[in-house]
Amino acid sequence: MRVAMIGTGYVGLVSGACFADFGHTVTCIDKDALKIERLQSGGIPIFEPGLDLLVAQNVKAGRLFFTTDASQAVREADAVFIGVGTPSRRGDGYADLSYVYAAAEEIAGFVEGFTVIVTKSTVPVGTGDEIEAIFKRVRPDADVAVVSNPEFLREGAAIEDFKRPDRVVVGTLEPRAQDLMREIYRPLYLNETPILFTNRRTSELIKYAANAFLALKITYINEMADLCEAVGADVQQVARGIGLDGRIGGKFLNAGPGYGGSCFPKDTLALVRTARDAGAPVELVETTVKTNDERKRAMARKVIRALEGDVKGKTVGILGLTFKPNTDDMRDAPALAIIPALQDKGARVQAFDPEGMHEARHLLGDVDFKDDPYDVAAGADVLVIVTEWDQFRALDLDRIKLLMNAPVMVDLRNIYKPEDMRARGFGYISVGRAPVWSAAAERRKTPAST
Repeated sequence: MRVAMIGTGYVGLVSGACFADFGHTVTCIDKDALKIERLQSGGIPIFEPGLDLLVAQNVKAGRLFFTTDASQAVREADAVFIGVGTPSRRGDGYADLSYVYAAAEEIAGFVEGFTVIVTKSTVPVGTGDEIEAIFKRVRPDADVAVVSNPEFLREGAAIEDFKRPDRVVVGTLEPRAQDLMREIYRPLYLNETPILFTNRRTSELIKYAANAFLALKITYINEMADLCEAVGADVQQVARGIGLDGRIGGKFLNAGPGYGGSCFPKDTLALVRTARDAGAPVELVETTVKTNDERKRAMARKVIRALEGDVKGKTVGILGLTFKPNTDDMRDAPALAIIPALQDKGARVQAFDPEGMHEARHLLGDVDFKDDPYDVAAGADVLVIVTEWDQFRALDLDRIKLLMNAPVMVDLRNIYKPEDMRARGFGYISVGRAPVWSAAAERRKTPAST
């Protein structure tokens, strides 16, 4: 099959490279000439484990191409995927569909023969109807089927998710389009991947409903973490106890500083807006959005309490800036709320992230960016783990303790065990578990807070 992929962002580039690895001929198209030039020269504009190798292999095999000119690729394509961004519209939370509609306008001028137009971008219910209307207006003679095919990729594990998905959702009742989509995803039949065919609007809603449910699950366990701290329970044991119930499951039950990233924040907001407009408000999701926003600010207050209520003039070391490990994505990362809140109270902040430093420099002011975790620990009054990168799981704690002004750690990802940290001489505050203080930390507590 010949595939054209409009957009070389996260969704477009990963999807295009994986389709090429399935054996299809894929042309990825983007208006950004510098990005296309970088891709043509072997560079990758995003960090995703394994993506650089996958792209290089398929370019070398003659199955993957990059261009700024959509005309030829679209004319030759059996399917044209729209994988452009749909960010939250500033001020009202609606999904900004201007890039999607612009892509549809352009595609309409080039299609020849029967072509399936596939929305891979996350779009609100009814977007496919609007794309169909664009084609009827611009190219009433075009033989096209507009299909919804939402992505379910986790940043940091996107290639595995694409090649071994839990399911593939395809929104179309058009027989020719169904046959073509089956052929595109034919390699997945070997893994017995369920392919769910629905009408287009149902497919569009499945994506939002799935992300909102996961966001709700994260927010629920975070609220349970607060309750655990208040009553002396352990949220990790609570999560395990409820997660072993097959009706609940253990995924997305890790307490922490709140969700972020490119999907959950914007998709929950878009679903809230869609539901309100439809006269069927989703109040659980609305509460989830509000609670998650407050969660991030509450984490700054947890750090302040670790320094006995005063961070003015203190040095706070931050480990991890991206919203999750194995990505360079800073969108709606908890660090973007936590760090300014600490700075507003007079703290000096020094930070390190394995992949997010470049983007963080554009988003955070007055932060002293360091080269590694030990530079961050040097002279710090408290060390805060915000993102659970693997390299933060095996720190040389004896070295960290010697470098810090006071051996105090706030672990917002519950990487370490409280009793182990007390034995190593730390004051240790985590999420949903009782804080512990070693004798050494207690002795140094008062000088560190003066």
